[in-house]
Amino acid sequence: MLGRDHSRVVAILICGLMIFAPASGFSTIITTAATTATTAKKKAPVRTSARARAAARTAAAARTAASVHSAPRTTVVATRVTREVHYYGVPTYANSAKDDVATFDDPTIRQAAIEGLGRYNGSVVAIDPNSGRILSIVNQNLAFSSGFIPCSTIKPVIAVAALDESIITRDTMIEVAHRRYLNLVEALAHSNNAFFEELGRRMGFDTVERYARLLGVGELSGYQIPQEQPGTLPSEPPKNGGVARMSSFGEGIQITPLQLASLISTLANGGTMYYLQYPQTPQEQEDFMPRVKRRLDIEALLPDIRDGMLAAVLYGTARRSDVGENEQWLGKTGTCSDSASRLGWFVSYADQAHPKLVLAVLTRGQSSSVKGSLSAEIAGRIYRRLYMENYFAGASDSSKSPSAATPAASVPASTTAPAAASSIGAKADSRSGG
Repeated sequence: MLGRDHSRVVAILICGLMIFAPASGFSTIITTAATTATTAKKKAPVRTSARARAAARTAAAARTAASVHSAPRTTVVATRVTREVHYYGVPTYANSAKDDVATFDDPTIRQAAIEGLGRYNGSVVAIDPNSGRILSIVNQNLAFSSGFIPCSTIKPVIAVAALDESIITRDTMIEVAHRRYLNLVEALAHSNNAFFEELGRRMGFDTVERYARLLGVGELSGYQIPQEQPGTLPSEPPKNGGVARMSSFGEGIQITPLQLASLISTLANGGTMYYLQYPQTPQEQEDFMPRVKRRLDIEALLPDIRDGMLAAVLYGTARRSDVGENEQWLGKTGTCSDSASRLGWFVSYADQAHPKLVLAVLTRGQSSSVKGSLSAEIAGRIYRRLYMENYFAGASDSSKSPSAATPAASVPASTTAPAAASSIGAKADSRSGG
């Protein structure tokens, strides 16, 4: 009963409000309610099916593609970035001939030397052992440098000294390892360090130093070649290994390719040391005459040394030079390192009976391929090229070479050594004070 009455009261009140409320206020109430209902409807989440969502994505992708095709096209150009390559230390590969002035080099030998050296960083010096004339220098900067350690190419010097001092003969056997013995020929062929270290110890520093100087180490080898440097010959035993290491590796010595070529030329021609000359004008070429520096009485010592150098080419450390059946050259390898790079030497001459060309090859770099056998391979390529071109058939011009009676006085007095000596040892003693 009370609930029914209450409902009637509420209804009456509502009707009163509708009758007596201002029109504007009632309208506002209705409008606000409608707005609130609409807003709530918009905020409510709209649920769509997966198919509808996929269709929407496809349509959006189509609109994006259409906008791309309708937009102006832009061409993208890729720019190549060139980086400068920096080597750590001396490079193994280089254009070794790029800075040379070779107007008066023998063109046949020079071309063979450049092709033989190829991409390697190195130098090739070619000279005529019968006159001292420099025929070509590839990489003149390297050839005219202050010098490099000679490595095992010092061993022929030690062999000459030991034979002349009667420390050994051809057949002397020296123990180089437990129950292993070698003679001079085999020691040269295989460049055995222990053999030559023992020779150095037996002779002592003073004797080794005298013979090295007598064969041109530590002095200028050229005549009026302003670019040449004299290298270094120590005045006391090297701290690293003493005279033994000096006799096997050339420790303490700095030798240039020119000096090494001059040294082997003296061995090749029987003992005459010529001043090296490098004609650089047409007039110098026309006026060229050999100049004797000194003569050494070593002919009787040389067969054993030559046999060892030939054995090195045939089956020893220089076998990569790959001498052919109708070709002949002989030489000595050297492999070691200095503070800047690895070094590979090969010094040699062609035609043992009638020497016509001496080559000194030096390679440098960081690669383990840089060694004496590589330089021997380079020399082999040069020799083969020259044999193919029949170069050696008329290589030497005997009319330009002096006879045995040519006096050393053709050299200016201030640089002239005695023309002859009873033995190389006697001459070495005569020079021991200076």
